[in-house]
Amino acid sequence: MSNTPEHKPRPLIDLLVSIILPSVILMKFSGDNDLGAAGALIIALAFPLGWGIFELVKYRKFNFIALLGLISVLLTGGIGLLELDNKWLAIKEAAVPSVIGIAVLASTFTRYPLVKTLLFNPKIMNVEKIEQHLEERNSTPAFENRLMKANYLFAGTFVFSAIMNYVLAKWIVTSPSGSTAFNEELGQLTLYSYPMIAIPSMIMMMAILYYLWRTINGLTGLGFEEILATEIVEK
Repeated sequence: MSNTPEHKPRPLIDLLVSIILPSVILMKFSGDNDLGAAGALIIALAFPLGWGIFELVKYRKFNFIALLGLISVLLTGGIGLLELDNKWLAIKEAAVPSVIGIAVLASTFTRYPLVKTLLFNPKIMNVEKIEQHLEERNSTPAFENRLMKANYLFAGTFVFSAIMNYVLAKWIVTSPSGSTAFNEELGQLTLYSYPMIAIPSMIMMMAILYYLWRTINGLTGLGFEEILATEIVEK
């Protein structure tokens, strides 16, 4: 038996710690009479960085996405503190989702495409029943083919995120790095990226999930509750 506590999603706390607090600190406390540009940047970055490390240590949920999140925070801080050209911020903003998208695309050529790992698993769907009905209808090859298409669409969501990240960073962050104005613009970028990038990406993810459900429904004849995992239906 493991003593590691079960990790439960806390989206509101994640949003507060990783988005809202750092944005407020950067936009309101970067002046010379407050924390200063460097001080505000360090404290603002400490929130998402500390939260990410806390979750990794407490729940031992070390994964590729969390690692990229930590790298992204460190790179952002480095660009500001080293006063590099702000073009590197736009490149960094596009690079992180690009790397994830490449990883998703590469997983297509393995036995475990990321969509299959994340969505088509026993915690979300009744995999055993679905596979049984697919075999009875000789639909397994068709399902695997559509699963590959879903994985391509999933990779496409990160391409969209990379493009939007780059455009948004170039549009908002125009002041020299290390300055008070740069910090304020970085706060705006962090704040605006959530509704302008995260929400559309979430909608695309829901569309992919719907596509996967329609695929399973069409190939097996199973209803919505029959497709979902027993634990989810009971809840």
